[in-house]
Amino acid sequence: METKEILQALPNLSISDRLKIAESALQLVLQEKHSLTKDEQKRQLTLAATTAIADYAPGSELSTFSNLEGEDFCYYPDENFYNSGN
Repeated sequence: METKEILQALPNLSISDRLKIAESALQLVLQEKHSLTKDEQKRQLTLAATTAIADYAPGSELSTFSNLEGEDFCYYPDENFYNSGN
């Protein structure tokens, strides 16, 4: 069965079956991860980082909120809130 076929079949399965599949897939990934040598792990991490670069490029969805960096994220109009500890 190809990946595309598996992904197309998932919506037709019960939540319980989808969770079983997800758990089995995660266990396989973890087993494979633990069986990798340090060099293989480094290669995979490098590939993952390289793949993620586009996700953090300017204009991407993950950088949408970066223009808010440095700004206060909450505002309390009640001045007593700020002075209550003094």
